[in-house]
Parts: sequence; C-alpha cells; structure tokens
Amino acid sequence: MKKKCKQTKPNNMELLTEIAVRKTNNSKISEVDFDNLEFGKYVADHMLVCDYADGEWQQPMIVPFANLSLNPATLALHYGQTVFEGMKAFRMQDGNVNIFRIEKHYDRFVRSLDRMCMAAPSKEVFTEGLLRLVATDKAWVPKQPGSSLYLRPFVYASEARFGVKISEQYRFVIFTGPVPELYAKPIKVKVETQYVRAAKGGTGAAKCGGNYGGAYYPTKLAREQGYDQVLWTDGKENKFIEESGMMNVMFVMNDTLVTPPLSDSILDGVTRDSLLILANDLGYKIAERPVSVEELEKAFRSNSITEAFGAGTAAVVAPIDTIHINGIDYHLPQYNEENVLNKIKQRLEKIRTGQEEDIYGWNYIV
Repeated sequence: MKKKCKQTKPNNMELLTEIAVRKTNNSKISEVDFDNLEFGKYVADHMLVCDYADGEWQQPMIVPFANLSLNPATLALHYGQTVFEGMKAFRMQDGNVNIFRIEKHYDRFVRSLDRMCMAAPSKEVFTEGLLRLVATDKAWVPKQPGSSLYLRPFVYASEARFGVKISEQYRFVIFTGPVPELYAKPIKVKVETQYVRAAKGGTGAAKCGGNYGGAYYPTKLAREQGYDQVLWTDGKENKFIEESGMMNVMFVMNDTLVTPPLSDSILDGVTRDSLLILANDLGYKIAERPVSVEELEKAFRSNSITEAFGAGTAAVVAPIDTIHINGIDYHLPQYNEENVLNKIKQRLEKIRTGQEEDIYGWNYIV
C-alpha cells in the first residue's frame, strides 16, 4: 500500500504560461440556483481553448463560453478520437478554492491520449490553464456542502478529413460548471453478464468517448428492469467484477475493503486511489484482488459482505443497497456514519475543504 506523502503544505503555483483572458460582458451566474443544482445543467462563463497544428500546440486562451464550430468532416465525429477528464474544484472553509489532485488527473489524461494516438498538451498548460480558468470563474464555485465546481478538460481530433486516419490537428478545451452531490441515496445495481464495458487489450483504461457511448444500451436495459446501474464483468468469461457503471467499485467483505486490481480494462480512478490511501491510513484492511461473481453470491449467503459502493469523481462514493445476481436481488445492510465508505468519504471531504491538513499534497489552491 502507498505510504503517506511527507508534503504538509498545499500547492500554490506561480503561473509560468502566458494565457490571455477575454472576459464575457454577459455573465450568466445570476441564472443559477445554487441551492437546487442539477448535475450537468449549468456551465460557467468561460472556457480555455488551445489548438494543435503543424506538430505543436498554439497559445492557450480563456474566452467566453460559446459553441464550437465544426466541419462535418471533423475526424472526432466519425472515428472517436476524443478523450476527457473529470475533475473538481472545492470551496474551502477559509473561502479559498482548491483544485483536487491536478497531477494525478494529468498523468491519466496523457495515458488516455497516448492510447488514442492523440497529442497531449503540456503539463504546464494543463495545470496553469485550470488554475487561471477557475480563478476567472471563482464565483461559480458553490458554497453549499457536498457541491463543487466540476472541471471538464478534453481533447478532440479537429482535422477536417473524412478518410480513416490519425488526426494531425487537435483542440484542447476546458469548461466548468457547478454540480451537486451525486447518488446521495443508495442505488440498485445489476451484475451484467451479457454485455461488456471493455475487453483485455481494449480501451477500458482510457477515458475516451466510446467507452461511455457503448455502455448506454445495457445500462438502459438495466434501468428498464428497475436498477440504477450495472456491475460490469470481465470481457472474457463474465466471471469477475470490474466496475460499477462509470465508476470503480469497492466492497467490504470479512472486514476488509476489497476492490478489483487495475488493468487495461479498468480505469485508474483518482477517487479510487485517494480512498484506498485514506482507508489504509485509517487502519482498515485493504485488498486489491479479483472479485468473482460467485464470491459475491457466497458473501451474501454467509452475511460476510457489509458494504458495496462505487467510487468516482462525480459521485465520490455511491452506496449500493441492492445487487442483482443471476435472477436474485441481494440486499446490503442499512448504511450509517460508522460504515467504512462514510468514514473515508468524510476524511476526503475534510481534506478537500481545508477542515483537515492536506498531508498528501493533493490540494492546488487557486
């Protein structure tokens, strides 16, 4: 298990990249009901845009949020070269704003772009672009508990050419928007054994658009049957649990926090990594190992499973109260503040909002 980082001060970075800012004359923040946010409904006033052409990235700019103009032959629209990240900025108790784990997100962003044969913006442009953009729209960071400013960096193939090829032009964009807590109530999931999210050797570990579009249909079927999400199994034999919807998944079995190990079909979740580090430091037993569908069934029958939850940026943790396996609904015990998932979630939230010291160097203060 990873050891604690010795860094005890938050990251306060001096900006090195020149990023021009053109502010809007028509802010839409007055249209936002911060007490009744809907996930994905509101977008902040500005966005960062940076283009790649002739083998190099151009100068990044922050401009008023607006529609993108796309040629119908734009390669991303036809062949799927599009990659994104999901991040958050939090209002801290002292009024400052913190962007969480920029470096970890950047590293995953680059791995995803490499897998899709796409150009990656520099770490400086990624980091300083986020800091400058969030500073520009700082008023959009919610103050309500559990809420945050969602950050969406993405790159798409912008070359207009309809032949099947690796694009030679890209556009890097970051936009943001205030969001509420997601999946505050426990959810029902169904173990999926017919359709697969990703297969060995595929793009499951990359945050590319196709992974999400391909998951819609089986998820739609599960929702028609009364479930909120699916538990994905491996693409070879459908015997081992991999992810929960678009999140990593964790179980508490025999007093041990268990999660499937990372692979090329499982996303390296930043929230997953953060929760495992915190659980370890809080003294919980941890196991990163394969979890079979059969093992889950036996755990329910022996009452040795006490918790199950998804872990991801959007939800942080999504408690699961029902798991459907082979025609049977199995139910988890009712959750309370003493559950592992709530203990590690609360610790994470306190670090991100400045209520506890950030001994890991995860916070980037705007």
